[in-house]
Amino acid sequence: MRRMEFKMERPGLLEVGQTITVTEGLLPSNYYYTIDPSLAMSANIPFPERLVSKDGVVVDIVENARGFYVTAEFDEPEVKK
Repeated sequence: MRRMEFKMERPGLLEVGQTITVTEGLLPSNYYYTIDPSLAMSANIPFPERLVSKDGVVVDIVENARGFYVTAEFDEPEVKK
């Protein structure tokens, strides 16, 4: 299973265990992913680490001094860095 972290701006938009769908965005040298409908956004992901699955499950939500971070799990192999 592959895990990916997303930044969420407000609490309560997602819950642990919730099924999500992500939309892929393209930059000149990276991809980024948004949990639909614009609930949270990933960091920039290099081309070789592109996410294949578009459906996942929220496994953790953490609040820290910088905001809310959602960890989602996708049914594909973990990316080797």
